[in-house]
Amino acid sequence: MTSSGRELLEVSLDVLKDLAPQAGALDDIPQVSVEKVHTLEACRLIKDDPRISAKMLLCLACVDYSEYFQMVYVLQSLEPERTLVLRTDVPYSDATVPSVTSVWRAADWYEREAHDLFGVDFDGHPDMAPLLLYEGFEGFPGRKEFPFNEYQEF
Repeated sequence: MTSSGRELLEVSLDVLKDLAPQAGALDDIPQVSVEKVHTLEACRLIKDDPRISAKMLLCLACVDYSEYFQMVYVLQSLEPERTLVLRTDVPYSDATVPSVTSVWRAADWYEREAHDLFGVDFDGHPDMAPLLLYEGFEGFPGRKEFPFNEYQEF
């Protein structure tokens, strides 16, 4: 990791220190993980702290690891331009995570997409109406367990 990537990771760990963050990296992109109960607070801190100032949510993705989901928030600061990834694990048995639409409006459709495809609920989301699937669609086609071979279109 470059020195600027290491610096951003160290600053992020300091900003989130009360939330027990875990550090990581992929290539030169610093990554920080927090427990799902801290997701909303972590996002607010990452956006509002002037040392990070991640004013832009580039992407929010849900990854199915068969035993749990992982929410991946790709965040961007503009001055200076740099990227940070925030991750949180979400167990299948309690597939609810706080909505971050109050931090970044761009999270709205990303969260609705994750809800449609994976069945993850976003506590505090203003409108969880289906985005990609029709009302009454059965199952979650983003999950690894979804039976694509048995599925029949209407």
